[in-house]
Amino acid sequence: MTSLFLSLAAFFFSCNNTATPPPANVKLEDGIYAEMETNKGKITLQLEYKKTPLTVANFITLAEGKNDMVSAEYKGKPFYNGLKWHRVIKDFMIQGGDPKGDGSGGPGYKFADEFTDLKHDNGGVLSMANAGPTTNGSQFFITHKATPHLDGKHTVFGHVIEGMDVVNLIEQGDEIKTVKIVRVGKEAKKFDAPKVFKEYYEKAAAEKKKAEEALAKAKTDKVAFFAEAKASGTKTPSGLIYKVLTKGPGVKAADGSTVMLDYSGYLEDGFLFDSSKADVAKAMGNYIPQKDAAGAYVPIPFTIGTKTGMIPGFIEGIEQMNPGDKIIVFIPSHLGYGEKGAPRGKIPGNAALVFELEMMPGK
Repeated sequence: MTSLFLSLAAFFFSCNNTATPPPANVKLEDGIYAEMETNKGKITLQLEYKKTPLTVANFITLAEGKNDMVSAEYKGKPFYNGLKWHRVIKDFMIQGGDPKGDGSGGPGYKFADEFTDLKHDNGGVLSMANAGPTTNGSQFFITHKATPHLDGKHTVFGHVIEGMDVVNLIEQGDEIKTVKIVRVGKEAKKFDAPKVFKEYYEKAAAEKKKAEEALAKAKTDKVAFFAEAKASGTKTPSGLIYKVLTKGPGVKAADGSTVMLDYSGYLEDGFLFDSSKADVAKAMGNYIPQKDAAGAYVPIPFTIGTKTGMIPGFIEGIEQMNPGDKIIVFIPSHLGYGEKGAPRGKIPGNAALVFELEMMPGK
């Protein structure tokens, strides 16, 4: 009897590597849907086109082969048809949408996040895969369960309404055979995905041009300020030049005491390579959202009398300061990063550096 049960169980599971088909003629409410046929069965997804119009427009135009931004080899073709589920993690999610099939591929462009009140609060959530802020492309994933740690990092733009059993059957290497977009109701049929996506890129291009012009002016102004400050600064025996911009109360901090430093570091051409101030980073085109989210745009502590752990010119500049002072320091390369530079910080070899520093009493 036991062997019969096991045999029947084996037969049952071998015959169920595809999901049971849903009832025919299931009525869909007004909205936009994606019917995704896989080798394991059909997954039907409702797309949140009202809350995340850009992301849904991207998905629809790719699925229907109507996205003008894709690389030449994908133009005019249903993008998702025939792609694999290239990443599947049990009890987490299934991921697809990569034409390369290894997690590195995309459509040839990137677009912004659309964070709303939609959350990764259940299994069956449809969300965009990315490599960081504003790096959305074609890859997406469907969750097996709630994954709240992804909220605010990945754009949720839909959910499974039928076929969750199929989602749970998907294995790495399974195929997305076709993706069909279904529009139900007047509003859904009026949603012009190609137009929505095109308008986003036109607006993004205009904003990018405006930002580039503002950055170019900010750099030009900064270089002019550097020249004026350097010409009227004080040169030390080491070759460092500094100028006090704002004088504090004049009380010297004692050796061993801790002060706080705000800093902004530049190359001579006005390129900002690092700052403790988010507003400066934004103005100078080097703002890092992840750094801000981590609360890392803050003054750094410095122990007066320290002689190591920082480039010599930075330490010498600090030695010219009292709490309350703001100064600008011009550091020749031999007091900076020398011939090697600091490639990770985008500082080339033999680069002279400029730092704007403000010293505050320690907490």
